[in-house]
Amino acid sequence: MIEIRHAGPDDGDALGEIHAAAWEAAYAPFFKPEFAARAVQSRRTRWHERIAEGRGTILLAAVDGRPLALSVFVPSATRPGLAEIHTFYGHPDGWGSGVAGALMTETLRRLRDGGYTRVHLWTLRDTPRSRRFYARSGFTESGAARPFDFGDGHPLDQVEYERAC
Repeated sequence: MIEIRHAGPDDGDALGEIHAAAWEAAYAPFFKPEFAARAVQSRRTRWHERIAEGRGTILLAAVDGRPLALSVFVPSATRPGLAEIHTFYGHPDGWGSGVAGALMTETLRRLRDGGYTRVHLWTLRDTPRSRRFYARSGFTESGAARPFDFGDGHPLDQVEYERAC
C-alpha cells in the first residue's frame, strides 16, 4: 500500500536517506569520489533544517510503511504563475514499485488544488532514468537548458521539463 502525506518534523532522517541513496545512485558517478561522498552525507543531514524552514511543500511517499520517495514544490522563482517541482527523488529500493508515479500524481493534484495550471522542473541532461520518468509522467522538454554547479566547480547541463497540472 502506498501512503502519501506532508512531511513533518520527525521525517528528516527518512527524507535524508531517500535523497542520499537516490543522489548517490544517479548523480555520484558524475563527480570525483571525495566530492560525491561529501555530497551524499550532506543530503542525509540537511532535511531537518529544510523542514524547519518551511519553504515549499514537502511530500513523503511510503510503501507498506517504508518511506521511499519525496517531492518538494514551490512557486517558480523564474516563471511567474508556474509552480516548480524543486526536488523529486525515489530511493533505489523503490524503483519500479510505482511509488514515484503515485507521488507525482499526488504532487500534480495538490498543485492543481493550489490553483496552478502549469509546472516545470529541471533535471540533469545525462540522467536517462529521470528523463524517462518525467516523460512518462506527461512532462515535455521546454527547450531551455542551463549549467548547474553542485559545488565542485564543474557545472553539469540541466534541461527543463514542463507540463499542465
